[in-house]
Amino acid sequence: MKNAPIPTDENERLEAVHRMAILDTKPEERFDVLTREAVEKLHVPMSMVVILDSNREWFKSCVGLDQKEGDRTISFCGHVLFAKNIFIIEDTLNDPRFMDNPMVVGYPFIRFYAGIALFDYKTRQPVGVFCVKDTKPRKFSLKEIATFIDLAERAEKELNK
Repeated sequence: MKNAPIPTDENERLEAVHRMAILDTKPEERFDVLTREAVEKLHVPMSMVVILDSNREWFKSCVGLDQKEGDRTISFCGHVLFAKNIFIIEDTLNDPRFMDNPMVVGYPFIRFYAGIALFDYKTRQPVGVFCVKDTKPRKFSLKEIATFIDLAERAEKELNK
């Protein structure tokens, strides 16, 4: 397993995260509607709006997983901060970065992951990730990719309100 990397400008990124004052806030329908829509339209069991703090990934909205946060070191979302575009792992067991990840070999048994970084408009720092996960390998069609990008863009707009 490859640990989630830390950006060289992590201090600036964390400043943007904390300035947004969203960490550890209550659930909000404006985010929950997007994660529910992702599960429904993309036929996946899990979807999240994730904010990445220094040591954790915190779920602002989460469908399909009974957790509020996870360890950033083993997170898939931590890798997305470095992705220039959409980040897709069609089968985690075929990817050396994730094949022995505790979330792959154990609960919730993630076999598919897709994520898009969410940016702070003021600093252009990545503060979070919109993601979907499945317990079986899969490929996204072009239509599903377009739907996923649209949902992530809407989540980013909500974060920046």
